Amino acid sequence: MNAKSTLTVTPRPRVALVLQGGGALGAYQAGVYQAMHEHGLTPDWVVGTSIGAINGAIIAGNERDKRLPRLKEFWDTIAHSDLLDMRQVPDVARRFNTWLTTIDSVARGVPGFYALRWMNPFAAGLPVSPEDASFYDTAALEATLTRLVDLECLNRTSGVRLTVNAIRVTCGRLENFDTAQHPIDIRHVMASGALPPGFPPVRIDGELYWDGGLYSNTPLESVLADEPHVDTVCFMVDLWSAEGPEPSSIEQVHTRQKDVLYASRSRRHIDAYLRGHRLRRMVRMLRAKIPDDQLSAEERADLDKVGVDTTMHIVRLTYAGRDWQMASKDLNFSKGSIQWRWDQGYQDACRAIEAAAWRNAAPEGAGVLVHEIGPKGREERLTA
Repeated sequence: MNAKSTLTVTPRPRVALVLQGGGALGAYQAGVYQAMHEHGLTPDWVVGTSIGAINGAIIAGNERDKRLPRLKEFWDTIAHSDLLDMRQVPDVARRFNTWLTTIDSVARGVPGFYALRWMNPFAAGLPVSPEDASFYDTAALEATLTRLVDLECLNRTSGVRLTVNAIRVTCGRLENFDTAQHPIDIRHVMASGALPPGFPPVRIDGELYWDGGLYSNTPLESVLADEPHVDTVCFMVDLWSAEGPEPSSIEQVHTRQKDVLYASRSRRHIDAYLRGHRLRRMVRMLRAKIPDDQLSAEERADLDKVGVDTTMHIVRLTYAGRDWQMASKDLNFSKGSIQWRWDQGYQDACRAIEAAAWRNAAPEGAGVLVHEIGPKGREERLTA
């Protein structure tokens, strides 16, 4: 009889996708997902805020073969048609077109997304019901999401996990609505994108909620804090840049202010995660020195759980479009701009996936490795 050989199978790391809020800039996220989809990197978990929650709900709320078509349908629905083919005109014409599109988005709204409340007492400073306290009505978004998101698929335990963040209006506490904990419906997704005073709060179980980006626009913390810790490859998509030139005009000041306000605070979250990681390593080292007979079964189980050693790879993809330093760039729903952002996200993610830096051996005890792809395709790796 031949002896059977024993193979050691290394479990596949969890794949997470973290999506910021950023309005029309969120088309970049759709391009990132397309690249992941085509390369077989289906996320096990999507965490999103605001437009990231909307993109995330469409991804997690559909079977695999429907995800890209549904994403495209959403962005086609909310895109403003351009007067000219933006690929065939000079830059000054593109800028003028986006200016007109943005004005229209403010003055009338975006089809399939939101509409201006005409004769609105709230805009005149008069009190209204809390659910109507906004400049725009988002009933169109509710109808769009109802059409594009399969709630049965979204809440299936064997499907893609979804977490969306929203802030409780009355106390300012951030809430994580997670399909791993309880069912999510359209209200939770809309609550995550209810940015005041433009959009109205959403009432869930008697409580009003606003956009989670008011608390933290990059929900990386949800992934870092998740337990039990497992090896993870996390694609983090940033739509706003914390770094930028010194502003010299009122438009540039508003743009820089918005970028800083909504930019990622990931460094702070990573530092906190690393402190916990080092403590877990110390627990594991001490556990190895303590004989089993000096610990109860419960103590051994608790120490073994705390002492798990894992590695988090964060692949950071950043939208690099400057949008002529427009403070209202997140309201530019021009079809040409949306397509350009989608293409940029796709190209950036393809380069990151081809580099596949997370497949390289991690230094002992690294804890977190942050990978960034430079503008010329050069990988920049930060070992945290």
